[in-house]
Amino acid sequence: MLSFIIRRLLIIIPMALLVVTLTWGLIRVAPGNFYSGEKKLPAAVEANIRKKYGLDQPWYTQYGMMMSNIVRGDFGDSLKYQGQSVNEIIKRHLPYSATIGILAYLLALAIGLTAGTIAALKQNSAFDYGSMSLAMLGLSLPNFVLGPLLVLIFAFGLYWLPPARWGGVSSIVLPVITLSAIYAAYIARLTRAGMLEVMRSDYIRTARAKGLDEKTVLLRHALRGGIIPVVSFTGPALAALLAGTVVVEKVFALPGLGDIFIKSVLNRDEPLILGIVAFLSILIMLFNLAVDIAYGFLDPRIRYE
Repeated sequence: MLSFIIRRLLIIIPMALLVVTLTWGLIRVAPGNFYSGEKKLPAAVEANIRKKYGLDQPWYTQYGMMMSNIVRGDFGDSLKYQGQSVNEIIKRHLPYSATIGILAYLLALAIGLTAGTIAALKQNSAFDYGSMSLAMLGLSLPNFVLGPLLVLIFAFGLYWLPPARWGGVSSIVLPVITLSAIYAAYIARLTRAGMLEVMRSDYIRTARAKGLDEKTVLLRHALRGGIIPVVSFTGPALAALLAGTVVVEKVFALPGLGDIFIKSVLNRDEPLILGIVAFLSILIMLFNLAVDIAYGFLDPRIRYE
């Protein structure tokens, strides 16, 4: 197991650098630049800007300087937010996205695992059909529709919760519910499918034949194998949630990482784009590594050499 973890960790850095390289190349081939606007700048002013930021250098020189800085963990300063480093911007906006994302996924796990397990144990019952119908509705209802509906009902209709902005516990209730809905639906369906497959397995029949009560069979044997599809889904889902969901942040006016990433793309803020992309790629690979490690504990048949 230790050698497997070390090998995976050694792969993360070159893979992240490859992603950054591809992103840098796409930025360079895209039309326009960060200082272009409706009015064309005088040639002398444009030349000074290009010299200041090293844009007058050959592409391989620019690439080498960029990679040397990134290897040291220094993404430089933002081109649009003068005097602010990329690392500072990420640190400032990440807590908002992380708070909403983690709470949303915990809520989705609680709802999805419970509903999926009960639906599997009571297959073809009214609860099974009802919960899976709600899950299908959750998958079909996009965030940009659900969010405004919740605001309309609970903020402008019942006046129970604030409609937007960050400020206190009450302000995160609607964003968390909006963000968790689709993930709860996915988890419920995955849990139901996984539990149905496991409950028909030979080792479950053996456990029952030994006289174990149904609660022990479910909690000690079936659930471990039944949630493996959910564990697979958790890695990329958590990375996406921690990085921020743009739609939810826009609907509720949250200053999260997803919102700042969209602004950096629109502003052609190259250092900020590369910093967020590198952070996200490393985060996704670390979560996938955690998922693979979890497999070994959940399923004893899995062995890592």
